[in-house]
Amino acid sequence: MEQRRLGKTDMVASVLGFGGSEIGYQRVSGRTVARLLGSALDAGLNVIDTAECYEDSEVLIGRALGPRRREFHLFTKCGHARGWGRADWRPAPLLASIERSLRRLETDYLDLIQLHSCSLNELRRGDAIAALERARDRGWARYIGYSGDGAAARYAVECGRFDTLQTSVSIADQEALELTLPPARGRQMGVIAKRPLANAAWRHARKPAEPYDQTYWSRLRTLDYPFLRDTPDTGVATALRFTLSVPGVHTAIVGTTKPGRWQQNAALLQPGALPPGEFERIRARWREVADASWEGQV
Repeated sequence: MEQRRLGKTDMVASVLGFGGSEIGYQRVSGRTVARLLGSALDAGLNVIDTAECYEDSEVLIGRALGPRRREFHLFTKCGHARGWGRADWRPAPLLASIERSLRRLETDYLDLIQLHSCSLNELRRGDAIAALERARDRGWARYIGYSGDGAAARYAVECGRFDTLQTSVSIADQEALELTLPPARGRQMGVIAKRPLANAAWRHARKPAEPYDQTYWSRLRTLDYPFLRDTPDTGVATALRFTLSVPGVHTAIVGTTKPGRWQQNAALLQPGALPPGEFERIRARWREVADASWEGQV
């Protein structure tokens, strides 16, 4: 699998990374997680991204990695230790959360610790960023990053204190291509694309009941990309190749609960970047129909 240096860091990352939300929220067994991560590593993947609020995701990953820990770049996020939507950006709780993540992941260091959708106002206060810098100084994390979208992500790039940006980039989420990715490239930040498949929302014939999928489903109905009417693999391959063709994107995080999916995804990426004409047609369609309200999805 292709690898790219993550901006100015010393991490060389596989273009596909493993996202840990599904295994936590769907309560996947430890045995299945071990198979998932083993097959991912065997397919050439070397990035794992999770968060302290993804239920037991960190615990499952820590148990599964075992002696293979050094073969992965291990990323997690902080700010919602009591669960998503119950944020706490005070320095002491953030540092305690990072310590907990180290224990749960059964490691003595993280390759990257990220603020998880911290608001613009909190970023401007600076205390949360300082907490991550303190964790880095203590050796708990090699690098620090911001995960989020919109004006807060723009500030995170421009403040110059983060090494990486994790943000939404997909066929249904292109705000970052103009708002944050150009300045991130200018600062040589590592860029991690989240939701690169737009939750594969096109697979639903009717508006899905799950709110998590509804925004992308509605956008994709309007965008009406012809390639999404082709085979399922064509849709997945084109969506992934689009995200990884965006200038400045280094790795794309995809979650799954199905062992073996990584070999399939890696095979779909074999052709490499989308041809320039195909990439530009997707961009042109976005510019043609995207509404001003189509902001990056947190």
